[in-house]
Amino acid sequence: MAQSAMRNAELLLDVRNQTGESPVWSVAENALYWVDIPARTVWRWRASSGQLRRWPTPEAFSCLAPTVQPGVWLAGGESGLFWAVLGVDDEWSFHPDAAAPHAQAHMRFNDGKCDRQGRFIAGTMVWDGQPGAGAAAGAWYQRDAASATAALRCLNAGWRKPNGLAFSPDGATLYCADSHPQERAVWACDYDTETGTPGPLRPFLDMAAFQGRPDGAAVDTDGCYWICGTDAGMVHRYTPDGALDFSVRVASPRLGMCAFGGADLHTLYIVSARPDDASNPAAPDGAVFALYLPDVQGLPEPAFAGRPPA
Repeated sequence: MAQSAMRNAELLLDVRNQTGESPVWSVAENALYWVDIPARTVWRWRASSGQLRRWPTPEAFSCLAPTVQPGVWLAGGESGLFWAVLGVDDEWSFHPDAAAPHAQAHMRFNDGKCDRQGRFIAGTMVWDGQPGAGAAAGAWYQRDAASATAALRCLNAGWRKPNGLAFSPDGATLYCADSHPQERAVWACDYDTETGTPGPLRPFLDMAAFQGRPDGAAVDTDGCYWICGTDAGMVHRYTPDGALDFSVRVASPRLGMCAFGGADLHTLYIVSARPDDASNPAAPDGAVFALYLPDVQGLPEPAFAGRPPA
């Protein structure tokens, strides 16, 4: 794609989420799942029928990952990880998995997804607007499917608002970001795919030089890193060497995360949030947007390799 190219995403679903996050495309169902964190809601949109459904969750879920068992998901919430099971009656049941070892009060999980080998990784943060918000009390944790227990392994700590988690197509590079205005950067590191151990972080992007703070991310088959520039209504595509290659304009400033989907994984889906000081109630903030990209293809979302206890 040409340097400085720009395209516009289209409004797909005007659902008015408070904070839309963690879009995940289910190839098997031809459907998009995502969460609205403070509304304690999980959503599903079926592309074939256009059916849109939402369900309540027991606490604020921030991230979802499919598992190897159809209809079973792993979710990151406030108190820890949960098994989320979608039954044959199209209703959910939720079961605690691993407690979160939060460093202080008012914390929750934020960004999270699986590595290429099926381990679940998610970061924690202090809720915005709560005492201690913005403190470097967050950490990235790993839930290994091969573990005999549901213990969480701390990969690294000292994060204010962990985001931007993604893996290169071969799984050997891990990307992560900190969305907090005092950080506003993306890092990369070598990732041992055998042990799930990240190496030392190295700077990948200083987002202060681009529009928006880094939020949720995705990687395409070319190994390019797509990051939502929240507050700016932009999604940027960077080559593996960190060069800006392409940007997408979205008609909502506060973007949460992007994900590839569609039958051929050529569609970029983007979820958004409603600003706290929204002055135009008719604006499509909190909506889901989409852009078909015939010259870009995404990767299927890796599934967690574990199964819930019988």
